[in-house]
Amino acid sequence: MFFRRRSKLKVDLGELRDEREPLSGFLRSSLKVDVASSGNKLLVYSEKLSSQELKESVSRFVYHQHLNNAYWVALEGDDVKINKFKGVKKREKRKKAIPPSTIKHGW
Repeated sequence: MFFRRRSKLKVDLGELRDEREPLSGFLRSSLKVDVASSGNKLLVYSEKLSSQELKESVSRFVYHQHLNNAYWVALEGDDVKINKFKGVKKREKRKKAIPPSTIKHGW
């Protein structure tokens, strides 16, 4: 019998620590792989999955969670890393000042 070696791919969550469980559930359901968490990283065990396919799935998760305005996904070697855009701040709406009334009342 030939035994296949299961590859171990890593997903570095960066600042998305709160999204660990939803991301692992998404990867389990969409890719049908085993996922384990280790600190700030997810370990994905699969025989056939490539790191590029894992990156695309993580990007899909970031997009569906509406996090793509603040975060982007990169492939560094065989590891997938979620990075935050620099200078991302919520913009405050400026209230327009009401100009003083220029109507002259004649009464």
